[in-house]
Amino acid sequence: MKFIEIKAPAKINIGLRVLEKRTDGYHNIYTLFYPIKDLYDTITFEISDNFEFNSNLKVTENDEDNLIIKSKRMLERIFNKNFNVKINLIKRIPAGSGLGGGSSDAAATLISLNELFKLELHYEQLLSIALELGSDVPFFIKALPAIGKSRGEILEHIEIENALPILIVIPNISIPTREIYQLIKPKHEYYDYKEIIQNNKFNYSLMREKIINDFEEVVFQKYPEIKNIKEILYAEGAIYASMSGTGSTVFGFFDSIDKIEKVKECFPPEYFCWINNPQD
Repeated sequence: MKFIEIKAPAKINIGLRVLEKRTDGYHNIYTLFYPIKDLYDTITFEISDNFEFNSNLKVTENDEDNLIIKSKRMLERIFNKNFNVKINLIKRIPAGSGLGGGSSDAAATLISLNELFKLELHYEQLLSIALELGSDVPFFIKALPAIGKSRGEILEHIEIENALPILIVIPNISIPTREIYQLIKPKHEYYDYKEIIQNNKFNYSLMREKIINDFEEVVFQKYPEIKNIKEILYAEGAIYASMSGTGSTVFGFFDSIDKIEKVKECFPPEYFCWINNPQD
């Protein structure tokens, strides 16, 4: 095999509790990761004589902050060899939105290079490497619905069959994650996500009553525009709406595509709006 094309999906966080600050500077959290498979970056990897990186963004092979390049470099350090590939990234997931685009790209790189160069890394090894790249990266190794604990890397995969469309709304606001974490006050409490899943389906009324994103309180004060998005989603018929992660993405579950098409018209054209329709 000399060529791989992979789709790196987005994710939303359904609820996010910050339980405590750790001695290593990170926080222990409790969240439900939910993949948005229809919104994805496309990445191709082709074995080559040299390393080359191309993208529809302004990124080059010299950008060592890019998570795709970081992932490649990490594998090269582990195996003490160069992996010469041509990489092409078509970026669709908005950057800085909390949808995990960079983390997903990193996981896709680990998966693809592991297969392309026959590195024989098993799942647990990939998880360990992924965590060094970022707290969200381990989730994307499988990108299946999962309860995330600790930094988010301890994953319990769960069966969920969501039949409702989701509207994702992203304003032109980039939220500095580190700064927001410094403002958060750990709550030391959470509601078991398995309680809101009955017969492999969400109980949306329980979600609305019980599931909380601790960051909403802080983010809504600093960025009332994001709070307004959530209020509009509920006013226009969302069954459950929430900010995802530390923002700025807000999402809502609706019982019909017609309602979603209507609510999309409430937002300025410069907003990024995406419909995830499980019926497609």
